[in-house]
Amino acid sequence: MEKSEFYRNARHDLTGPLQGVTVLEATTTWAGPMAGCLLADLGAEVIKVEHPTGEIGRRLRPMLPDSALSLPHETVNRNKRSVTLNLSTPSGRDLFLELARRADIVLENFRPGTMADWGVGYDQVRAVKPDIVYVSISGFGQFGRLSHRVGYDPIAQHYSGFTSINGDPSGGPMKAAMFLGDDLSGIHAALGALAALRHRDRTGEGQHVDVALVDTLLFQSDSNIAAGALNLPTPRTGNEFTVCAPTNMYVCLDGNVFAGVLTDPHWKKLAATIGRGELADDPRYATLIERLNHRDEVDRLLADWCAMRRVADVVDAFETSGLPAVRVNTYAEAATEPHVADRDMLQNTRLHDGTTAPLVGPAAKFSRTPTRVRAASEPLGCSTERLLQELGYDSETIAQLRKQGAI
Repeated sequence: MEKSEFYRNARHDLTGPLQGVTVLEATTTWAGPMAGCLLADLGAEVIKVEHPTGEIGRRLRPMLPDSALSLPHETVNRNKRSVTLNLSTPSGRDLFLELARRADIVLENFRPGTMADWGVGYDQVRAVKPDIVYVSISGFGQFGRLSHRVGYDPIAQHYSGFTSINGDPSGGPMKAAMFLGDDLSGIHAALGALAALRHRDRTGEGQHVDVALVDTLLFQSDSNIAAGALNLPTPRTGNEFTVCAPTNMYVCLDGNVFAGVLTDPHWKKLAATIGRGELADDPRYATLIERLNHRDEVDRLLADWCAMRRVADVVDAFETSGLPAVRVNTYAEAATEPHVADRDMLQNTRLHDGTTAPLVGPAAKFSRTPTRVRAASEPLGCSTERLLQELGYDSETIAQLRKQGAI
């Protein structure tokens, strides 16, 4: 399908499928901002609340070349309005509650109890907006014996058991290279918010949505947590898979490929592709169970074949046979892939300091209500005065709030 055909009925008068939804986001670093980013990309108006000194995400490395801006911050806080409020002050608290009255969703990712201590927890917000959808993200959740603990992404990765299966089989536990727990929590928080919003729209009932980094890693463990509960093996497999063989990363003359087979018909195609057609019906390899029993042998057959060929030749041969194979890319190499451009996964965006950066585009594509990076991250507090004016505050009152340190 051509891109133009997919978008043939697209509307261009909307920010996205969530136009009209207002999100009040009080978050820091990654998990909360990621949830807000997803909702903003989908078209919601997201008001990002930060302390007047700015949240830590603005200082996350790497910084953009020839710029003082953080690439992670610019990536996850695009399409949002920036407001500064000191929630530990009475005036800051009151302003937050006024903004919450106008919101559909409140999103926060502070340690449990922190927002309530500031006077802007679920119960306090519900008192002024009974049907609010209030989403909290934390390391261990809002309840449970460890809910009081500080919990960041690597803490959740190690606690959940994820690191025990990650990495090379000959190595030790290894965390993911990216903020896996934060990313998954952001996704689940956005999904939970939308589910609760659907319920509110049907019944008029708001609710508190509780998302824990640990829970999301357990949910996405591909049943490994259940296997652990049953004392079933959960091995570290590196680039191999417990459910199929041969499947691995293979060294070629000019790089690496990831390739393999899953089904028995795939094995027959592979045998022909590597010039070993006589093995297609060999009883040692013809069925998945037997290939798993002879994993080292079938893996070596494919490894030896790849070692004598260039990456492009292996990928082409597999594509011709209807088998899966791909070049093993670095992120720098993936960024130059034409297919990445076809999918709009890097969108050149003019930032507020005048520089331009290729920001990651939204993953889900909508044929009727397309989404995109509509605007760069705002300078700290850029929308504070405008929003206060919308609330009815005059210039003198706003100046007084600045003097008090509330904004």
